[in-house]
Amino acid sequence: MPFIDTPIQGLFVFEPTVFEDARGYFFESFNEKIFAEKGINTNFVQDNQSKSSFGVLRGLHYQLNPHAQAKLVRVISGEVLDVAVDIRTGSATFGKHFSIVLSEKNKNQLYIPRGFAHGFVVLSETAEFFYKCDNFYHKESDAGIKYNDTAIDIDWMVDVDAILVSEKDSNLPNIENAKNNFNF
Repeated sequence: MPFIDTPIQGLFVFEPTVFEDARGYFFESFNEKIFAEKGINTNFVQDNQSKSSFGVLRGLHYQLNPHAQAKLVRVISGEVLDVAVDIRTGSATFGKHFSIVLSEKNKNQLYIPRGFAHGFVVLSETAEFFYKCDNFYHKESDAGIKYNDTAIDIDWMVDVDAILVSEKDSNLPNIENAKNNFNF
């Protein structure tokens, strides 16, 4: 199976099989049957893509139930540090995070189930980030956690002076004050 378990239950790294030759490469970035064999029966309904410059940090975002989203994230060009934070009340890993470098070179992807906050920071000059969602965006359910919450203690691998965040993201609450209706 092309899946690697992480220390957080339900969160998986997907390593696709890449076929390379003189012409370039080919890989299946998603195959419903392969994911179902792992027990991931997610019906993706929306694809999103962004392009950002070095140091741009987007996150930590999520949508509240019943509009929560599972995501399958990857990098098309460049390199990012991708982070998922378990916010499922009652989980043994509540407040813990998992981080991984995703890049156009390694072609790895991260499957993030509902009940996680998600964010990434660009490590290369620019990066194009792509993700599939299993629920549509719902503005009224939009929520998040401050990226530099000391209770989570994420090493973003970028000097704090080089990090660029939106005003919205810089004003997000810490995990203890964040809106949350997820249960494990």
